[in-house]
Amino acid sequence: MTSSDPVVVGVDVGTTVTKAVAFDSDGTALLRTARPTVLDRPGDGRYEQDIDTVVASAVGVLAELARGLDRTVAAVGITGQGDGVWLVDAEGRSVHPAISWLDARAAPVIEAWETEGLLDSAYRRTGTLMFPGCSGPVLAWLDAHEPSVLDRAATAGYCKDIVMQALTGLRATDPSDASAPFLDPLRRDYDEELIAACGLAHRRHLLAPVTTAPTGALSRSAAAATGLPAGTPVVAAPYDLPASALGAGVTEVGDGLLIVGTTLACQVLVDTVDTGGEACGLTLSTWQDRRWLRALPAMVGTAALDWVLRLVGATVSDLPRLLTDGSSNGLSMLPFLAEAGERAPFVAPRARGRIDGLHLGVGPADLVRTTCEAIAYSARHCLTTAGLAGSLTACGGGVASAAWAQIFADVLDRPLHVLSGDETGARGAARAAAETLGRPATAPPPGRTHHPDPAASARYAAGYERYLTQITAARPAWVASG
Repeated sequence: MTSSDPVVVGVDVGTTVTKAVAFDSDGTALLRTARPTVLDRPGDGRYEQDIDTVVASAVGVLAELARGLDRTVAAVGITGQGDGVWLVDAEGRSVHPAISWLDARAAPVIEAWETEGLLDSAYRRTGTLMFPGCSGPVLAWLDAHEPSVLDRAATAGYCKDIVMQALTGLRATDPSDASAPFLDPLRRDYDEELIAACGLAHRRHLLAPVTTAPTGALSRSAAAATGLPAGTPVVAAPYDLPASALGAGVTEVGDGLLIVGTTLACQVLVDTVDTGGEACGLTLSTWQDRRWLRALPAMVGTAALDWVLRLVGATVSDLPRLLTDGSSNGLSMLPFLAEAGERAPFVAPRARGRIDGLHLGVGPADLVRTTCEAIAYSARHCLTTAGLAGSLTACGGGVASAAWAQIFADVLDRPLHVLSGDETGARGAARAAAETLGRPATAPPPGRTHHPDPAASARYAAGYERYLTQITAARPAWVASG
């Protein structure tokens, strides 16, 4: 490889930041750029983003990257946050702020569909259990309360697909984004009967065609804005969950990925679609034949820890000290602090957090350690439900803390390989683009492995059983609170 060899760029359009990373053919990250994005909260339980601003963030990171590169860009892969609803007109212009996957306005729709049995029947068809922030209930809520918004739209898409359309003009989605909630996972196309059952047959035209590896060419206007050559191949990669699994090298059935970010995303690669048992989680179609990701994207994560840190007047930089000084003896927590409740490994729109065992002797470090352990219990709950049987890789801001990563390894009672860097999603997007165009795939980055401590794992096994018992006891009260 020489300094003149072309690179592949991965763009990851997250909820709070958009990143672009240029990768060598050996997987080395050569250059990174990033821009923050804004998540608006226009009302209780409502979370939205300005579509034009998000698209501009993707254009901006590409432009900054192009200015700093001395290599030709062979291709660009785009990934981004999943779920929610991104509404644009026939020219790709925004007709309404994007409704985020965090949004809770459609919680009454979910509760009605649960009462009617629709949630369960949909899960038996798709392996995916709908939650308030996924497109099905959000579209149904808009159809009932703001139908004129849908009347003005030509596409109800997903984040990376809207960015893709802005860069290339291509209107399409891939099987991973389409999986939640309307995709037949075996045929890899929309389940028309399910769309009708959700009362959305008259809005069917808003759903973009499903295509494996949607590929377009950078338009002249996008080229002028980014500084990249017109015609540069652009691939709409899987959305951020499966893109991260691809970037982390999760390629063997039974292997899993734990992403400790704003939310806790747990995934396991499987070779069958299992729609039995308690309905929960997502079954995401990958681009491989007869391979799916069993995904349990819990709403808990670093957002819950950030809330507790603010409560005790600390910051993330204090975490190593707090975890060393803190003790959870006599304390327990249910970390369900998201306004939209919980979506994995169960759906409970009214789920709420609680801390038990408080007394005057409890200090800030104790609360922080109890929170970190509770989030690790949630990870075990999700990964166990997803069927983890092989190796486990982790990434995300949470496991950048070696002390918290060790808690995860101890709670999970298995080795945890933590990837270095923060570009796993962008790496997966670049890998998807490279493989689509027949170029060498980017390899996963190096990392470190945390091995469980037997004594700690035994102690956490008992704590995990208490955690499950507390959830079982709390769920009826959550339902009653509605």
